[in-house]
Amino acid sequence: MVNLPNGIGVSGLEVYPWAASDGCHGGSPHLHTACTEAYVVVGGRGELHTLTPAGPGTTPLLPGTVVWFTPGTVHRAVNLGDLRVVVIMENSGLPEAGDAVLTFPPEILADPAAYAEAASVGPDPATSPAAERRARDRRDLAVRGYLAIRRDLAAGDPTSLWSLYRAAVSLTATRTAAWHRILDAGPAASLREVRRRLRSLADGSGAHLAEANVRVRTVPEPDQRPFGMCGRLSPYRTT
Repeated sequence: MVNLPNGIGVSGLEVYPWAASDGCHGGSPHLHTACTEAYVVVGGRGELHTLTPAGPGTTPLLPGTVVWFTPGTVHRAVNLGDLRVVVIMENSGLPEAGDAVLTFPPEILADPAAYAEAASVGPDPATSPAAERRARDRRDLAVRGYLAIRRDLAAGDPTSLWSLYRAAVSLTATRTAAWHRILDAGPAASLREVRRRLRSLADGSGAHLAEANVRVRTVPEPDQRPFGMCGRLSPYRTT
């Protein structure tokens, strides 16, 4: 699979309309441990709810809004009506390789096997009711942990957020060797290619210009969209 420029991942996202225990409709709160993520809102309306050491935050999401958030930002996409975004993800491949950590309750985060089971939507195809049930259960469990952290932060106590950070590090530390290989094949390779082009310009040859080409990506059919953490995903793929 050929990465987009600089190893960027791009997906369409239709945010879940499912109501959670607090009355908000949307996806599973989670954080990324190594990647910055961006939302480009293309339709509907909603909110991005976030938790950082500075406290809880809310960002309105309307068509034309672009918002991005760095590693450690707990984020939750809330759907106020047909919310659709284009997700731009740094370091394409790392989120799929376990960079994201869901805000499950502490007892789940402390047990890698229990975490893996709770985070999985199972082997069922995206069209199956079983996959949707597991995606809903995963979302509800993450919301439960998220609401506890949010209550603590709103009261001025960051202890539970720091506990989440420690659990996230514990869950992902052993994966970093594989992540380096992903980076070498993606963003680092893209940077090496740009430097090669600059050398070509500097020596006056411009040889790389003769390598001009066009590449196209498409999205899956609607009934093949996987259940992502925040909604149904349409990841772009090479054709």
